[in-house]
Amino acid sequence: MKNMMLKGFHHIAIICSNYTVSKSFYTEVLGFEVLDENYRESRRSYKCDLALPDGSQIELFSFPDAPKRPSRPEAQGLRHLAFRVDNLDDAIARLKTNQVESEPIRVDEYTGKRFTFFNDPDGLPLELYER
Repeated sequence: MKNMMLKGFHHIAIICSNYTVSKSFYTEVLGFEVLDENYRESRRSYKCDLALPDGSQIELFSFPDAPKRPSRPEAQGLRHLAFRVDNLDDAIARLKTNQVESEPIRVDEYTGKRFTFFNDPDGLPLELYER
């Protein structure tokens, strides 16, 4: 089988229940930069492109009456999104100042690296993983 030459992820798409709350969470709490923001009248939907300094992007969408997706820790499908941080303690402190609770710190049994989980405003599981 020939290598597809994948270079990494370009973006992750998230459909939120409250666009204003989620946009604020991803920009003000997590520090994503808004690259582009559009309201699509025909779909009554926002599409906002957000980025981190390394170029990782999230497409944040709002759709009226979007159904909730089951998200249990061991359900099949996407389990969580993980973000690299240089200092886990500082990142957790920033979450706390924004009233975002995280789980107790764990240590990866294979790498010895520290990590924790928290949720976005819609309950999407997110992880902070220390370099």
